[in-house]
Amino acid sequence: MSAVLNIEGLTHDFGGLRAVDSFDLTMEAGNLVGLIGPNGAGKTTVFNLITGVYRPTQGQIHFDGTSLIGMKSHRIAELGIARTFQTIRLFGDLTALQNVALGSQFRVKYGFVSTILRLPAFYKEEDQIRKEAMELLTLFKLDNRATTMARNLPYGEQRRLEICRALASNPKLVLLDEPAAGMNPQEVEALMELIQWVHEHFKLTTLLIEHQMRVVMGICPRIVAMDFGAIIATGTPTEIQGNQQVIEAYLGKEEVD
Repeated sequence: MSAVLNIEGLTHDFGGLRAVDSFDLTMEAGNLVGLIGPNGAGKTTVFNLITGVYRPTQGQIHFDGTSLIGMKSHRIAELGIARTFQTIRLFGDLTALQNVALGSQFRVKYGFVSTILRLPAFYKEEDQIRKEAMELLTLFKLDNRATTMARNLPYGEQRRLEICRALASNPKLVLLDEPAAGMNPQEVEALMELIQWVHEHFKLTTLLIEHQMRVVMGICPRIVAMDFGAIIATGTPTEIQGNQQVIEAYLGKEEVD
C-alpha cells in the first residue's frame, strides 16, 4: 500500500481567523475516510486547499509524491483529483450527457488546429468521449436521462450526475463534499450504496465530508473529526461515537453548577 495523499501541518488563515490549524492526514490507496465536524470546523477549506482553490499559509500536501502547493486547480485535476461540491455545480443548460463529457475534456489529445479545422483526430476523440460518458451514465442508471437538461433532473439524480461527471476525469482520489445534503431518507440510503459501489468498482481513494452521521458511520471505516480548524479525533465509527471531544463539539460541554 502506498500513500496517495499525504498532508502535514496544513494551516490556513483568513486574515486573523485560522480556518485550518496543523491538519495532518495520510490516505493509502483504496481508503474511504469520512471527515466530520460542526459547521465552520474547516472541512471544506481542507478540500479547497487540496484542490488549489486556496494556497495554505503553512504545511505540505503531496499527492502520489507530488507537491500540490502553488499548483493551479486544473493541473491538480489532471494529476487525478476530482471533487464534488456542497452546492450542486452542474451546467443546467446542458444535457446530462454533455455534463459528463465535459468532465473528461482536459484529457483530450487533439490540438488547436484539429479543433478549428475539424480534422479526423477531433471527431475520433470526441466520439470516444461521448461513448465513455454514455457508459458512465449507464452505470449510474442515468442513461435514460442523457438528453435531459441537467436543471430538469430531480435533486437526487443531479447529485448522482455530479459524481458521475467527477468520475469522467478518471481520478485516483475523489473528494465528496456533503453529497447527501438536501436528500430525503430514501435518497440517502441509495446514495450510501452508490458511494460504496463507486469506491469499490472504480478502485478509488475517497475522502468524504458529510453532516449526516448515518452516512459516514455506515460506510467509512475511518473517520477524522474536526473542530475550530483542528483535528480532535481519529478512529473507527465506534471510537468516534464514544469520543467525548466529538460529542462536546456537536452538543457543547455540560455545565457544572
